[in-house]
Amino acid sequence: MRAMVIDRFGGPEVFVERDVPRPTVGPGEVLVRVLATSVNPVDAKIRQAGSWAGITPPAILGYDVSGTVEEVGPGVTTLTVGQDVYFTPEIHGNHHGSFAEYVVAPATIVAAKPGGIDHVAAAAIPLAGGTAWEGIVRRLSVRPGETVLVLGGAGGVGSFAVQFAKASGALVLATASAENRETLEQLGADVAIDYRTQDVARAAREATGGRGVDALFDCVGAPALYPALPAVRSFGRIATILGGQGDIAPIVFQNQALHGIFLVREARRLEEMAPLFSSGRVQPLIDEVLPLPQVGKAHRRLDTGHGRGKIVLTVPG
Repeated sequence: MRAMVIDRFGGPEVFVERDVPRPTVGPGEVLVRVLATSVNPVDAKIRQAGSWAGITPPAILGYDVSGTVEEVGPGVTTLTVGQDVYFTPEIHGNHHGSFAEYVVAPATIVAAKPGGIDHVAAAAIPLAGGTAWEGIVRRLSVRPGETVLVLGGAGGVGSFAVQFAKASGALVLATASAENRETLEQLGADVAIDYRTQDVARAAREATGGRGVDALFDCVGAPALYPALPAVRSFGRIATILGGQGDIAPIVFQNQALHGIFLVREARRLEEMAPLFSSGRVQPLIDEVLPLPQVGKAHRRLDTGHGRGKIVLTVPG
């Protein structure tokens, strides 16, 4: 089968298209024909220096899949050959990701693709959408009538977070650059905050009549998170997917809850999200669609750090 392989860590130029053996399925696993995949910031971190994730070149990266079950291993009863599925492969120690024609995964992390959307849309969802779902729905438990501030609302994870918060019945505030204001509004944000020209905490306080937001979801990291903390009311909730070093005393003194999020792979989360995508209430924000051999181009976009939504890769063959 064809795959995009890295033989060394480095820049976007390290991807090489190559024939590699098709993976074999074992007990409790499924073999999936990859029809579309997508790129995520974690891909770039591993491509640059992935030893922290237990990766040693040569390796195949890629952590989103939408495709069709080609074969099921012994003991698998939840999935069938020919079924359309989507999932996010494990990261740590996984040398065979989704930048290939086929991938093997435990059946416990694979779910039926949402109906009503194609494989390109489905491939944009699992990792970024799952992270947003974990933050907005499971950890922050956003409820109708609450206010939520999303830092980085136009990015891969943030674009899902804005929509999930809105679907939960919240008033949504989100940050982005001025050129992405329209994108935030299309996603459903009630208040768009330009992080380059506005004081985010002050703008959020003003938008909530001085009360502060009930919950903050950070998709940017410490440089944006810590200045935004005054936007959160006392006894509010905070979740971050990146974290960072800094003084958390304000959180303690304000009796706030802080959640760190690193996605654990499971089919159940994908199944929980699926109805929102099938109904069209939430849609992945796709910035560009490229063929898999152009993964280097996609990674050059990742390296700028200013992407909008997701870049999806279709898999030939």
